[in-house]
Amino acid sequence: MELTADNKLRNLIIVGDRVLIRPKKQAEKTATGLYLPPGIQEKEKVQSGYIIKVGPGYPIPMPVEDSEPWKNNDEKIKYIPLQVEEGDLAIFLQREAIEIRYGNEKLFIVPQSSILMLERDETL
Repeated sequence: MELTADNKLRNLIIVGDRVLIRPKKQAEKTATGLYLPPGIQEKEKVQSGYIIKVGPGYPIPMPVEDSEPWKNNDEKIKYIPLQVEEGDLAIFLQREAIEIRYGNEKLFIVPQSSILMLERDETL
């Protein structure tokens, strides 16, 4: 299968309470007009980016019932869903994020607990 812009992220599965974030393009100069060297924004404690994939959530353990041992134990894991949604703009802690390269793109894998704030466009 050839990787295209449409399907290259389709095969990625995010586990647990983690989200995949594409970093937002940072401004190259300050409000006063000073140009910033590349990498200065990467050292900031707080980063922002758009959520592109979301994990299933927090797993909930199933209660164990030994009263009927002949029953088929098809345990289906249940999850508490995450608050974040795909397309949200997230402000997150850089020190908790794991930076990865997928293709030619820099992405972050971040646990939901490291996300400080979301901006959601309800008109989409």
